[in-house]
Amino acid sequence: QDQLQQKIICPGPVTCLTASPNGLYILAGVAESIYLWEVSNGNLLAILNRHYQDLTCLCFTDDSSHFLSGAKDCLALVWNLYNVLQAEPSQIPDPRHVWSRHSLPITDLCCGFGGPLARAATASLDQTAKLWEISSGELLLSVLFDVGIMAVTLDLSEYHMFCGGMDGSIFQVDLCAWPVQRDRTFQTERENGKVFKGHRNQVTCLSVSTDGSLLLSGSHDETVRLWDIQSKQCLKTMNHKGPVTNAFIVLAPANMFNPDGKPSMPLPKFSKHLHGTESSDEPGTEGVTLRLGLHQQEPGQSYLEKADRMYSQMHSTREKNLVGDQEHLTIQVSELEEEVSNLRKINKDLFDFSTRIITKPAK
Repeated sequence: QDQLQQKIICPGPVTCLTASPNGLYILAGVAESIYLWEVSNGNLLAILNRHYQDLTCLCFTDDSSHFLSGAKDCLALVWNLYNVLQAEPSQIPDPRHVWSRHSLPITDLCCGFGGPLARAATASLDQTAKLWEISSGELLLSVLFDVGIMAVTLDLSEYHMFCGGMDGSIFQVDLCAWPVQRDRTFQTERENGKVFKGHRNQVTCLSVSTDGSLLLSGSHDETVRLWDIQSKQCLKTMNHKGPVTNAFIVLAPANMFNPDGKPSMPLPKFSKHLHGTESSDEPGTEGVTLRLGLHQQEPGQSYLEKADRMYSQMHSTREKNLVGDQEHLTIQVSELEEEVSNLRKINKDLFDFSTRIITKPAK
């Protein structure tokens, strides 16, 4: 049978929504709270309340290890997904970074490639777009425009940043321009060759093709436009019956044009309450819950915690460009090999345990 649509009842209007690139988690912004669901079973894993006003945008890093949130309180927060998942339900984990350099509500977020070492761009009504480094939390670039910025995106190579304005203009900012300045002013009259003109109302969304040649934009003027980045010419205009709120370019899945293609697994209903706090008297709650990382190898340290420590060491080494000390690196490599061996054993034990549960004859 075809997959049935599932209606997810949220406690309020959803202002922003995103899914992790690995397909395991869903994030939704409801008022000033962030809701995190696990897709496979519908469990509500966390409710994060660190913003003071309504959420406006959410996005994941390409490796799904971190996610960013922006809100009307002018703050952009960087969250470590591992810390959020490991926190107790009664505790609200601290974000990894709090970016507070904007003076008006944040309207859009965009994250580049590189996982925790990626760069992220933020757009705001304060007429600026800013570029940040996720690993250190430092501000790399701030560009001032003459209109409020409603949308921002980066091309795949991160040579250009594209910003959509409230007046319908789209600005192309060269990130490798010389001289390098952290604070820059985009003067439209001097940058005529770097402005896309065609929309008659505010630009709400931007997306760049994987080859960096095409730009897709949506606007409140009820149109979606496809642009040639090199010539700044509009190649195609698609009309809609209302304001366009989101549009993006994606790679077509392999079975998209297969008429016989059907979903392999239906999605479960998403829970309304935090995982572990539901009433056990409700029907259908029987089952086995497996929580990874709680097999203790050392007192007070789980396998996931040790893996996170090793992961941090690896990236800290890469960030600081350490060279030499071959003996220390050899020790780290041996520790990592031992960790991989232990995790493989745990994975095999979990597989055997799950197999016994699934194949156990019904009583």
